[in-house]
Amino acid sequence: MTFIEDQRSLVKMAHMYYEEGATQSEIAKEMGVSRSLISKYLAKAKEQGIVEIIIHDDIIHPFRQLEMQVERSYGIREVICIPSFGGESSKSRLGAAAAKYLLRVMQDGQTIGISSGTTLYEFAKALTTSQEYPSVVFVPLVGGMGNERVDIHANHIVATLARQCRAQYKLLHTPVMVDSKEAKEVFKQQSSIKSVFDLAEKADIAVVGIGGKPQHSTMVKSYLGEEYQNLFAGQQDVGDICYNFINEDGSASKNAWNDRIIAFEVEKLKDLPLVIGVASGKEKIKAIKAALKGRLIEVLITDEETAQALLEEKD
Repeated sequence: MTFIEDQRSLVKMAHMYYEEGATQSEIAKEMGVSRSLISKYLAKAKEQGIVEIIIHDDIIHPFRQLEMQVERSYGIREVICIPSFGGESSKSRLGAAAAKYLLRVMQDGQTIGISSGTTLYEFAKALTTSQEYPSVVFVPLVGGMGNERVDIHANHIVATLARQCRAQYKLLHTPVMVDSKEAKEVFKQQSSIKSVFDLAEKADIAVVGIGGKPQHSTMVKSYLGEEYQNLFAGQQDVGDICYNFINEDGSASKNAWNDRIIAFEVEKLKDLPLVIGVASGKEKIKAIKAALKGRLIEVLITDEETAQALLEEKD
């Protein structure tokens, strides 16, 4: 077969297969060759540029390019973007996206650590499945917050998730903040509290919210009121993860707040196989960036505007 005839045959086969919907067996019969040869010729048609397969992901997945840019810029496993809506609508959509992702990666028998907050509350509400996970254990990563918004406490969230998945859960019966660093050490050595944190250190997956600066924190104002301004004066805190305030490099800040909170330690997040961060909003951009820079999370679930801002803020 001459080169021109060969090219003509490739074009004909490609038209029959990709445009007319003919099977490889049908094409082989018409062309008088074996089916394996048709498969070889179709591959050759792609190699020579006769056939170009275009995936129109911009139609069904408009943020894929943006997600890939953030993934490459910060070197993380995966970024999932949702449209930017703002306010409570954005939190509920973020929660739904996080729920969908967790169901994609979660396997029975795993231990899953959970922090707290309004976005994770939406995540827990959104996670529904007909599949049962009787050997999954949801474990809280942080203590409670007193009487304000009990529904956003880690204990309430893990109980909700366990109910939705027909799974198991543990409770952490301790406040998020105690009176002193010494009191914190006494609390964390209590067997009922220590056993929960020991289990959390063995978690296969953690799902955490990312908070903004102290002045944007509901929990800080709940515990300290306006006194927080004195506690954080002169500090370089950009946000918090699991109630630990962090610096721009993602390390835990050295301040009186971090000394007194009962929560999973920031550095230990790096030892977990998969940490999923869920957050969006301009007031959280520096905190998210710090979490990415410090390798505290491997997966980020956010919105379009926040992802764009992360690219613009990249060093």
